[in-house]
Amino acid sequence: MKLSDASRHAPTGSWDGLVVMCAGTSWDGVWFPDKHIANRLTDYAPVLYVDPPMSLLTPLRNPHLKASLAGPRLRLVRPGLARLTPVTTPGISRPGLRELSRLSTRRALARAVRSLGGSVRAVVSASLDDVFGVCGEDSKVLYGTDDFAAGGALMNISDSWLRHQEGKRLAEADAVVAISPTLADRWRGLGHEVTMIANGCDADLYADTDSAPWPDDVSLPGPIAVFVGHLSERIDLRMLEAVADTGESVLLVGPRQQTFELGRVESLLARPNVQWVGPKPFESLPSYLRVGSVGITPYADTDFNRGSFPLKTLEYLAAGRAAVVSDLPAARWLASDDVHIAADPRAFADATVAALRAPVDPAAVERRQAFARSHSWAERAREFATLLGLADSTP
Repeated sequence: MKLSDASRHAPTGSWDGLVVMCAGTSWDGVWFPDKHIANRLTDYAPVLYVDPPMSLLTPLRNPHLKASLAGPRLRLVRPGLARLTPVTTPGISRPGLRELSRLSTRRALARAVRSLGGSVRAVVSASLDDVFGVCGEDSKVLYGTDDFAAGGALMNISDSWLRHQEGKRLAEADAVVAISPTLADRWRGLGHEVTMIANGCDADLYADTDSAPWPDDVSLPGPIAVFVGHLSERIDLRMLEAVADTGESVLLVGPRQQTFELGRVESLLARPNVQWVGPKPFESLPSYLRVGSVGITPYADTDFNRGSFPLKTLEYLAAGRAAVVSDLPAARWLASDDVHIAADPRAFADATVAALRAPVDPAAVERRQAFARSHSWAERAREFATLLGLADSTP
């Protein structure tokens, strides 16, 4: 295994003190917390981002991952940031093939670290995969970007197997990080010391939302309520329907889970005041928030969602928009007057209409953006670097 040609020009020793981020999502997918943190941690140390293991058949189900298999498995993203894509056998979620996947992933990880050279400061695992101990790391960190053990139904994996893996990873970890108060409290209740590092936002990306290019594929009249995210089983469709029932314009931006309430979603999208524009590159999201007057986060009240920390709420604030959100612990933890919490579909629709009809207030826009900056990914990475003992090594 070799790095691409660009990495051969890296200075000797540039990978010493490496932080290995074993992510729960591919680098080529949606920007989730593990990718944001890895991207920002390069201010403190070199980082190896490790995609979840995939097979040569994975792109057939997820075409956006096709690029993951193009070129070397270990490659340079930019100076100080490398990426590894472990490739294993098809069917890795099946009990009989899990062990093969585990062994091949650990071998790929060990080879990649040897190829980079230098010492490994920490392995940060944003999943329940067995990756600790293979890199000779100084520290093992379990990074709970979601309540993994509560996601069995979403991932079509046995709850009991997930709980067993969770217990093993918690026991192996030298440090445990949770992104939400609910997950932090649950893991503390299991007898572990937990640091909460909440999700953040790319405040710089959204700072100029009001001057971002106007999207040419939005045809709704204003004012517009915008939802940015995955239209999936995690969403309370009743809340979206309630907002649409008011007659106000609703813009949906993001991928769609084809198995999610097919008939109801088709009916929602057929309404004249609702438009779905599909997934968009992360860098273009300010354009879609520019057309909106309020951002909405209609998550269902489930065990998995109670342990989560929706990224989109802070992104709405970073764009200067108020947010209307379902009543989840992470929203209450933010404790912002610009985050309007609603416990049921009717209240959600009423709060959205009120936010849409509120006059534009430049002072409110500035207040929201200042709040978002205090929760930026740069700030979250500083918290992570402090946990890893790297905070004093800023450039």
